[in-house]
Parts: sequence; C-alpha cells; structure tokens
Amino acid sequence: MTYPCSGVILAGGLSTRFSGRNKALIQVGGRSVLDRICSLFQELFDDIILVTNEPLRYLEWDLTITTDMFPVRSSLTGIHAGLFAATRPYAFCTACDTPFLKKEVVEMVLERLGGGHDVIVPEISAGFEPLCAAYSKRCLEVMARHIAQEQLQIKRLFRKFRVRTVSEQRLLEKDPDLLSFFNINAPEDLVKAERLLAGALS
Repeated sequence: MTYPCSGVILAGGLSTRFSGRNKALIQVGGRSVLDRICSLFQELFDDIILVTNEPLRYLEWDLTITTDMFPVRSSLTGIHAGLFAATRPYAFCTACDTPFLKKEVVEMVLERLGGGHDVIVPEISAGFEPLCAAYSKRCLEVMARHIAQEQLQIKRLFRKFRVRTVSEQRLLEKDPDLLSFFNINAPEDLVKAERLLAGALS
C-alpha cells in the first residue's frame, strides 16, 4: 500500500559517547544501522530523505540528502529540515540509531494518517516517541517559530497540534518488547543490540 508520506532519517553526526564515531554507520549483525533503516523504508516510501550536516559521508546511498536550515542543532531542527524537503503531505521521522525499528510499527503510524491530524505518534508508558512519528507539512511554520526562539523540546510542540496517538497496547501486538524504540546511544547499547540480534536469530 502507498501512503501519502515521505520517510525521513535523522543522521545526527558524531557521538561523543562513541569516541566520535558516526552512529548511523555503526554495524549491528554485520550491517550498518542506516542500511537496516533504508531497507525498511524502501518497502514503505518512494521518497526517502536523510538529514545530515555531513552530506559527503552518505553519497553512496540512494537518498535525498538535506541539511538543517537553522544553526542550532537538535532533533527538532532535523525533523523540520526533513519535513521541509519532503515531497509528500506527511513525513515519518526516525533516528539513525534504531536498529530494530519494525515495519509493522511504522505501518501502525501510517495507517492513521489524515483525518485532520498534524502528528501521529506512538505513546508508551515512558511517554511519546517523537522520533517514530509522522508529521504534517502544516507543522512547519510552528516548528520554525519554536526553533527560532530556541524552544527545542518536541513534546512541548504537541500542544500546538492535533495529535493522534498509537497506544502502547496496540504497539505491543506488533512489537512485544517495544524494540522499535531501542536506541544505540553508548557502547553498552551496541553490546545489548548484538545480544538481542543473536537471540532473535538463534
């Protein structure tokens, strides 16, 4: 099924907790996390955008590459840049460090597009998951205003939008361990990811 949505991957650059390594290029099970996300996105989107301030690193991928439009760097500026570059009315956004993002979870978000909603976002017991969410182009103006004022907390923006959530109960049906929201932020997370993958393959 084709959705009126672009796919956006936020590649935030170097990680201080990884001794300056690029998290998008970190390998899990012999494949980079970026490769894993790209393979998934190719099944869902015909417009895939990578947001990075180091575009030369990613020329080997068949992606539309864009950069932040504001000097301040944050997840919100990345979402804004990707949404601005998107050719579809919505953009589904994820981070470059989510090796276990499940197609079924993305589809649960995409199936809820439309209906006048500006944001479709999973909500689990820990709160919203704004980097596994779809945003309407209608959000751009408010996002730009918040960024210009350096109000960069994505969840605070939700008060300004019509938000539809995907409940934890529904998410658990497709992703029992909620691994779609697992991020590799530090070396110990990479060790855990390898163990999780080994367990899944055994």
